[in-house]
Amino acid sequence: WLKDRPKSSLNQSVSVAAMAERYAISKESVVEGAVVPEQYKLKVQLNALLAEEKKQALAAKKKERSEQRHALKMRTLKYDKEYAAHQKKLVALRREAKLAGNFFVEPEAKLLFVIRITGIMKLSPKPRKVLQLLRLKQLHNGVFLKVNKPILNMLKLVQPYVTYGYPSLKTTRELIYKRGFGKVNKSRIPLTDNEIITNSLSDCGIFGMEDLIHEIFTVGPYFKQASNFLWPFKLSAPKGGFICKRHGFCEQRGGDWGNREELVNELIRRMM
Repeated sequence: WLKDRPKSSLNQSVSVAAMAERYAISKESVVEGAVVPEQYKLKVQLNALLAEEKKQALAAKKKERSEQRHALKMRTLKYDKEYAAHQKKLVALRREAKLAGNFFVEPEAKLLFVIRITGIMKLSPKPRKVLQLLRLKQLHNGVFLKVNKPILNMLKLVQPYVTYGYPSLKTTRELIYKRGFGKVNKSRIPLTDNEIITNSLSDCGIFGMEDLIHEIFTVGPYFKQASNFLWPFKLSAPKGGFICKRHGFCEQRGGDWGNREELVNELIRRMM
């Protein structure tokens, strides 16, 4: 059957087997009554001790992972209830305002998603530096930012080169699940396992994808660490293209740069 397998997969399986063999604990044993050197007896005893320690460590690791997964599942259900309760409260307040004949002022957004829409040609030094500080070093890069005065002042300096808005929970979740990469030892690592997030952000109480999404979307106390852990999102050119990059989104003739508020969700979906 080995002849039918592709050469690359065969080499890969051989290399994996060689690695496993290298780190394996040998299962040598001494036949009862046999005369063997004292050194060999000691080696067999040490191997038995190591095998027992390894077995206990694996069992402890398995139990810990099982407990972590259950805790993450419970927290995910709690987050879902929290999001639903918040939306229900907003709907009730809107209805109450409408019945009283008043206007309902929507709560101010806490989270921004900023996308760079221009390249590096004819870019003056100051906006270039600001874009670098915002980690928007390439065309169609995107980052999550907290809404505060310093960030808004920085966005004013680079407004003709970026578009931004307030992402919804669905958009935030899709971005992290579909285009999310983590920064591990200065390397861009795909978020294929909760273990990657746990190893980097366990000090912040973040042990999985849903914890990370909750911290980003609610702009929690560890937002800075969570946002810095996420590598800037590399998005595609939008399906259907831009309208006109030279003009602002809020201009009468229409354009692309500037604040889109909730309409940024539609642009992000076209760029994913």
